[in-house]
Amino acid sequence: MKKSELVFLTVALVLAAVIGGLIGDITASFIPEGGVKTLFEKNIRIGLQEPFHLNFYALEFTFGLLININFTSILLVIGVLIYYRWWYI
Repeated sequence: MKKSELVFLTVALVLAAVIGGLIGDITASFIPEGGVKTLFEKNIRIGLQEPFHLNFYALEFTFGLLININFTSILLVIGVLIYYRWWYI
């Protein structure tokens, strides 16, 4: 795997997850109550819920990472992986 292909795959996966999350949230706002709305509305949160603060006298560092995964972001990530496999391999 070339470095440019790895960069493309990483950027494409991150963009798919972000855009998928946005599309899922927007879609959930238009769907009436029920099981399908719950499917689009439900987010799985992975990461640090509260950021970690490291405070020195003159400097303060804040570390944290939180990933929200929903149904649409998973679908788009799978789509990117299928596209990558079809196009590059």
